[in-house]
Amino acid sequence: MAVVVVRPEPGHAATIAALRTAGLEARSLPFFATRAVDWTPPDPATIDALLFTSAQALRLAGPGLETLSARPVVAVGPATADAARAAGLSVVLTGTKDAAAVVAQARAMGLTRLLHLAGRERVETGAAVRTVYAADPLPVSAEAVATLAGDIVLLHSARAARRLAELVDASPAPRASIALVAISAKVAEAAGPGWAALAIANLPRDAAMVAAARALTRTAATGISGA
Repeated sequence: MAVVVVRPEPGHAATIAALRTAGLEARSLPFFATRAVDWTPPDPATIDALLFTSAQALRLAGPGLETLSARPVVAVGPATADAARAAGLSVVLTGTKDAAAVVAQARAMGLTRLLHLAGRERVETGAAVRTVYAADPLPVSAEAVATLAGDIVLLHSARAARRLAELVDASPAPRASIALVAISAKVAEAAGPGWAALAIANLPRDAAMVAAARALTRTAATGISGA
């Protein structure tokens, strides 16, 4: 049973490496490719904090981010917070659930003028937005999707979950032949019902997703050995 990574680079390679370090068979089938988008930063005096709901925005924001580097950061989760610190930014709040929850926390702290540096497809947060990157769909053949039968797919975003469901429903592989690990309950919800198994990471981090995938492979092995 392989664990299939569909997220774009640069996180794609990191997840593949983490799975292999954990002794799992990792397979690559990226659904999207990311690219930077030209954008113009606002006057830093008009915002209280930067909101990041994806580490991709930090990696692809480019020189415009330097203009805003003195602003504190509100990060949706630990991985995004780590990326912000690596970029030399100061993180004042790290969420543990989702974008809506961390925005509510930020506003309770008095950080009402948030600037969301985000992807073209994104969760709406009610904050001001600058689009700094796009994730374009890559071609995925029905034959490639059919090979997912018997495997586990890691889902890092709701968009990937929805695309997986569309691709599988158009392929010979039934949903009931594919297991999923989702980074959050909302991502799991986006995938819809009918999968062979569904696990949700207990934290929105790669390490938690790898642990959940390992548990699924052990459960599958136990089922086979007991059959």
